[in-house]
Amino acid sequence: MQILITGGAGFIGSQIAERFIGGGHDVITLDNFDPYYSTSLKEYNVELCREVSRETDGSFKLVKGDIRDEDLVNDLVEDVDIVFHKAAQAGVRKSVENPQKPNDVNVGGTLNVLNAARKNEVERVVVASSSSIYGVSQYLPFDESHPARPVSPYGVSKLATEQYSRVFYEVYGLPTVSLRYFTVYGPRMRPNMAISNFVSRCMNGKSPIIFGDGSQTRDFTYISDAVNVNEKLLTDSSADGQILNVGSNHNISIQELAETVVNEINPGIEIEYASRFEGDAEHTHADVTKLKDVLGYEPSVSIRHGVKEFIDWYKSEREWYEPLIYDGS
Repeated sequence: MQILITGGAGFIGSQIAERFIGGGHDVITLDNFDPYYSTSLKEYNVELCREVSRETDGSFKLVKGDIRDEDLVNDLVEDVDIVFHKAAQAGVRKSVENPQKPNDVNVGGTLNVLNAARKNEVERVVVASSSSIYGVSQYLPFDESHPARPVSPYGVSKLATEQYSRVFYEVYGLPTVSLRYFTVYGPRMRPNMAISNFVSRCMNGKSPIIFGDGSQTRDFTYISDAVNVNEKLLTDSSADGQILNVGSNHNISIQELAETVVNEINPGIEIEYASRFEGDAEHTHADVTKLKDVLGYEPSVSIRHGVKEFIDWYKSEREWYEPLIYDGS
């Protein structure tokens, strides 16, 4: 199968690409290598994809470009069967500082992808959305019918992304699936996330810093579970037109998360606290009943096991990965 993955050098996109290449598919990756975090991590991801392509029957092609480039997107979509649209301007906190960019990239870029897919009659577009669309919780866990009230420009942009995808399915008949990811983590994760920051500081004998009082909760999704859902959508059309939560079905307080990391690495280190950031949701917790009913999804990695897996990977890749991390100090 011919597959285009936008944002395919990033954390989620590259691991999807690696899985598909290993399965014998021909993968084109489009990524603009935005320096939101160190591009050396993306270069590392790309090299892993190239290695898999050399060892399997799959193929890999990297195109450096931007989803805001309408002509480029049209050219790439013309030659593929299915699109996994993972490119985005990430970052809740950055979006508060600059609300225009996530709109330009996440909304405008998505429209380019959807228009090209419609024009070229691709089999399916799988779109990355986010739990950030929920914002203020009326109840927990969030099911897909929970009212959307984003508390950041990033969340608003992702809500628009999935709603455009729904409309393209309902109005134009383009098969689309939007996946509301709940904080995906694991090896090769973005270096500016809470787990990577906690691990880095503990590895260096520093206190992990919690922004807030630690009572806020998150549903963390291990990367392999997220990839499994995308792999299922290569051939399964039962989710076409749907919006689906992708989470672990459990949440954990940031306080407990920090304690878990401390206990794994350096028991006895004290936790520090700082002012919380504007735009951060108070709680996230995914109800994945719909995903289970539609695709047979069962999350397989608990947060404690996933954190341990990440710590083991971190230790093995520490020399090059650790310098990429902004640890809040």
